[in-house]
Amino acid sequence: MKFDVWEPYYIRILDYFGFSREGDERAAELLSTLLTRDDLPLLKERIAGKHIVAAGNAPCLAEDAKKTDFTGYTIIAADAAARTLANCGIIPDIVFTDLDGLDDDVLELNKKGTLLAVHAHGDNIPLLKSWVPKIEGPVIGTTQSAPFRNIYNFGGFSDGDRCVFAAYELGAADVCLIGFDLDDKSVGPVKHGKLQIARKLLHLAGHDI
Repeated sequence: MKFDVWEPYYIRILDYFGFSREGDERAAELLSTLLTRDDLPLLKERIAGKHIVAAGNAPCLAEDAKKTDFTGYTIIAADAAARTLANCGIIPDIVFTDLDGLDDDVLELNKKGTLLAVHAHGDNIPLLKSWVPKIEGPVIGTTQSAPFRNIYNFGGFSDGDRCVFAAYELGAADVCLIGFDLDDKSVGPVKHGKLQIARKLLHLAGHDI
């Protein structure tokens, strides 16, 4: 999704949650300065023309993974979903993360070739400062505000729906979703709101959940 199409949705999301666009932009500028490389060509190579499994981080993910044949698919994980998949013996090719689910295990996956798409927003500046300098493998930077230089915006808001939007924007042949539970009753009100927005955004991408 191009930014001029995404921006009206972004503005409504900011208004709904009371988030700061200026905070998002400051975080994106910081991420841009912290990144020492830009592996967008590798990200495109792994997605364009490929069949994609996008894995959300819902509690059902492990069970969904057991029932999924990943043969021939590029696997994109949303944040901590990477760890769940790895525990099931499935190594994601790409992880979209705002870093709140990142840990040393995911950094090890990155060292071995899993590409990290690190997302900057107004609430994760301390995480950016802490984690980005530790990233040794392939990486790109993303934002939910306007893209610039080495910072990209493919559309989407939460880690899960950003996986899906990026896949379509970069030319995936098709996208299969696992580990998405947008009716999870165990989450708090803010997360619940994010899940409902994810439902609306995924509908735009052709997925009714």
